Amino acid sequence: MTAFEPTSEGIAVGDGMAVAPTVSRILMEWNTRNVMESDNQQQFGQGRPVLLRGGTVLTMDTQRRVLTDADILVVGDQITAIGPRLAAPDDAAVIDARGGVVMPGMIDTHRHMWQTSLRGYGADWTLTQYVVVYLMQYGRLYRPEDIYAGNLLAAIEAIDSGVTTVVDWSHGLRTVEHGAAALDALRAVPGRFVLAYGGNIEIPNGGWATTPDFRQFADRHLPGDDMLQFQLALDVTSTDGFPEQDFFDVARDLGVAVTTHAGIWGYNGDDSIRNMYDHGAMRPGTIYIHGGSLSEESFRRIADTGGFLSISTESEQSAGQGYPPTAAAQAFGVPVSLSTDTSVWWSSDMFTAMRATLGAHRARGHLQAHEKGETLLQNSLRAEDVVDWATRGGAHALGRGSDLGSLEPGKKADIVLVKNESSPVGFPVLNPYGHVTLQAQRADVHSVLVNGRVVKHKHQLIDIDLTDARRKVEDTVDHLRGLVGEEQWNTSMNPDLAA
Repeated sequence: MTAFEPTSEGIAVGDGMAVAPTVSRILMEWNTRNVMESDNQQQFGQGRPVLLRGGTVLTMDTQRRVLTDADILVVGDQITAIGPRLAAPDDAAVIDARGGVVMPGMIDTHRHMWQTSLRGYGADWTLTQYVVVYLMQYGRLYRPEDIYAGNLLAAIEAIDSGVTTVVDWSHGLRTVEHGAAALDALRAVPGRFVLAYGGNIEIPNGGWATTPDFRQFADRHLPGDDMLQFQLALDVTSTDGFPEQDFFDVARDLGVAVTTHAGIWGYNGDDSIRNMYDHGAMRPGTIYIHGGSLSEESFRRIADTGGFLSISTESEQSAGQGYPPTAAAQAFGVPVSLSTDTSVWWSSDMFTAMRATLGAHRARGHLQAHEKGETLLQNSLRAEDVVDWATRGGAHALGRGSDLGSLEPGKKADIVLVKNESSPVGFPVLNPYGHVTLQAQRADVHSVLVNGRVVKHKHQLIDIDLTDARRKVEDTVDHLRGLVGEEQWNTSMNPDLAA
């Protein structure tokens, strides 16, 4: 095919000779069909280069550069070039990103994936009802295959909504067979995952981590690989002594980070942080989830020891852990990532997480100003900040800032295209950060690449058997419903609001 470039007179062909505008339009239309839309017939084969053409690119690099009408070339598992009008390899699959926003894959640093089988079941619960009904009742009834079903559906949901990396905060693993099922489900889906092994919550102080069964599990599966890594998950609730010391020693021996719910009103707070600090358990890379009821001193300790916050705004607002601590994170320099917690209650998509976080922060700022008889004239949290937290912030929290979280040559090709030509909300894209945070939703995720592999295109998942996932989840629901009985099932789902 003859190469051509636009000119003021038409299109320059071959030796630069101009052709008439009418012919120019014909040639341009032909070129558009064959270069930009040919991916209708393309198969995204393993190792085939991919070119995302003509999008608005949120690089999320340190300068937070926004590139318009830019291309991204992916070869293998890496981004190899970003810029205007890149030359595509002859065998490249081309994705038309014009009119869309291209951004890094989002990273969720705290999701109880095993609970996805009961999506929305606890919509009217309090935190106490969640603990009593789900963790202490239903959690005891989960078979390994139920863990698998929940993780499988959650993993599929994640990549479908543009979340390319998820930390599976897995505290329903009553046996190592449950743990193996969780791993198998994560490996069955072409996303990037971290299994935060939470063991059996009925064994206090993380004692499960010292058992021979768990150590054998760890020896078989750790340290993991690029696509599936590990953390250990535990909540520190003690006030006397530090019975969790053995757990933290195991994490240190295994060389994995710890993730912990912290600052949950009425459950754990500053005493837990103080115990961790006094016993040397606050290591760099520890992720502290929620943090809504922590004091200034606790935030200083998290910052000083190289910790990270995982803020789950929908959860904190609805379940009462405390107000989402975005302002404290800004004040004390604690790096932030975002998370969705559990879909037994909430939405489990990062667009909602960003929107809720932005709204909560601003609402509190306005309220504090009003209490002083003032009017807030400048927002201290911007749309681009929460996009940063949902991408680069998560990468840094997981120790992956060098290869994930931003779109730069040499980094892993975890990429999301937000574009929906069938939606009246899909255009115009004037402020791309504002569009992503306050306009877009999961249905607007057009294409997703994980590790260079196209796993979703034109709003359709690729090589994902959703029918099988549905069948497995339905089996879990039937299993749990059958064991507790219809009366208890309905009572648990619809708690007495007057109680």
